[in-house]
Amino acid sequence: MDGNKNFWNKVKTFSESYFTFSGFLIPQEEAEQAIRDGVSFKGTNLLILVLAIFIASLGLNTNSTAVIIGAMLISPLMGPIIGIGLGIGVTDFQLLKHSTRNLLVAAVFAMLTSAIYFLISPVSEGHSELLARTTPTIYDVLIGFFGGGAGIVAICSRSKGNVIPGVAIATALMPPLCTAGYGLATLQMRYFLGATYLFLINSIFIGIATFVGVKLFKFKPVVTTDPQRAKRIRRLVYTLAILTLIPSIYLTYNMLRQSKFEIDASQFINGECQWPDTHVLSTDIKWQRHKREIDITLIGRAMPQDSLHLALTSQLRFYGLEGTTLKIIQGGSQLGSASVGDASIKDIFQISQAALQEKQEKIDSLGELLKDYHQELSGAVTVSPELKVVFPWVESIAVTRSVVASPETGAADTLNLALVYVGKHGMTAAEKTKLTEYLKARLNLKQIRAVSLDAPL
Repeated sequence: MDGNKNFWNKVKTFSESYFTFSGFLIPQEEAEQAIRDGVSFKGTNLLILVLAIFIASLGLNTNSTAVIIGAMLISPLMGPIIGIGLGIGVTDFQLLKHSTRNLLVAAVFAMLTSAIYFLISPVSEGHSELLARTTPTIYDVLIGFFGGGAGIVAICSRSKGNVIPGVAIATALMPPLCTAGYGLATLQMRYFLGATYLFLINSIFIGIATFVGVKLFKFKPVVTTDPQRAKRIRRLVYTLAILTLIPSIYLTYNMLRQSKFEIDASQFINGECQWPDTHVLSTDIKWQRHKREIDITLIGRAMPQDSLHLALTSQLRFYGLEGTTLKIIQGGSQLGSASVGDASIKDIFQISQAALQEKQEKIDSLGELLKDYHQELSGAVTVSPELKVVFPWVESIAVTRSVVASPETGAADTLNLALVYVGKHGMTAAEKTKLTEYLKARLNLKQIRAVSLDAPL
């Protein structure tokens, strides 16, 4: 017993040494002032928000993650959200009212700015980063809550580090507002409602995390003459949080169901669609709330269609895919159409690939020949200006490649020749050697032979 008691005492001491807040927190007045300073949305703060919205809209429009992250770092939206959490935590109703009003003003300005941008933008299609902002789940709730927790801890900490910029990126407040503006501009309510809901999730749970942090750090509440009002507001906040949470749980449930269906469908295809002369060319797995479908395209030897469909359908239940519609396409023809015979798409593809490879090899070979021919043509032109300085006794030169054949053996070989005319000066063996070495180095040739001509070229 004493051993167990000592062990738990050591664990307690170890935990307290690492998780104590003593000496790491700034005074409550200083932390509150930092939060209150970030609540206001007037003047430069509002202008920065508008500019950040334009930047985020450009990032979403061009599907640039780096630009979106930059906009999130610029945005001052975290201020009023944390202010709401502080107002609830210390029962400062004036701060709560001021923060809520400023957050609504900021959200409206952000949506309108984004809508104006997308109305005048020449690119009006929604890209992947944009579409990802319309399907919030329980994971977004957790990101907002833990991000808000990190934010309030950083504000109250003496060593803030880079936490606040990181929270701004992780909770992603800007993209949903831009997406909501895109929905307004293009009259697509699915985008507007989904993105607005995601912004509400992030804002509410960042505020709740701030409220929890304020209570954890034991901030002294503002003296109020109406304690019942404080209880009503806290009850309203809890109710709003629960109502916001419920749709995200449902969306998460649907997401997990879709993910499971896609995994089961992939296992079904990998396990059942294995034949010696027929292969799966492509698959299309479709999941909707009331409709599930697997489309399989096959290449190779065509199989009896009715028998194939019956055999595969009977195996669906072993993979948890009961009620799934199965469609099989062979050689471009859907199940029930005529067979395309043995000349399949795969055969045509292989023939085309072989023909393309052969043509590419010929092109590469001709390219090498052209390169060599160009080098022959330009060799003399390249070195002739330099010869006036290095070998002034050379009056003219021609560089060419010739085929040398032996009459006795019939053997043939190629040889690089430098035909040199030196006039009355003549060319000694040493000069010939020096000229040969110069031409090899200058023209990047392994071998070349200098031949002295009796008459000018």
